[in-house]
Amino acid sequence: MKKKILFIIYLLFGLMFINSGLNKLFNYIPVPESLPEKMVALNSAMEQIGWLLPLVAVVEILGGLLFIISRFRPLGAIVIFPIMIGIVLTHITAAPTGLPVAIILLMINLWAIIENKEKFIALIKK
Repeated sequence: MKKKILFIIYLLFGLMFINSGLNKLFNYIPVPESLPEKMVALNSAMEQIGWLLPLVAVVEILGGLLFIISRFRPLGAIVIFPIMIGIVLTHITAAPTGLPVAIILLMINLWAIIENKEKFIALIKK
């Protein structure tokens, strides 16, 4: 039962990142009008750097796909981790109302990393 619940959580987590990446590429979700000023400025700055949003989008899509497939979940968790840190820092500094969701997503990502720690330890051993 625990494996099924974890798979559903991991599936939803991966799908959220796939959706977020696809939205960065195709802009199919409208931007809320009540977006904080700092968030609007941040989004504008990211758009000014022409290659940044597509890069983040591809990383989110790839990380989300890897996260869903159990064999590649450790790699997906590591790929998504820097994006996740950026999301949490963005919500701390620019849009604090989304911070609880960002922290929950960070905890899911950290859980996947901790759950697969033996695979990462082999990378840093001499």
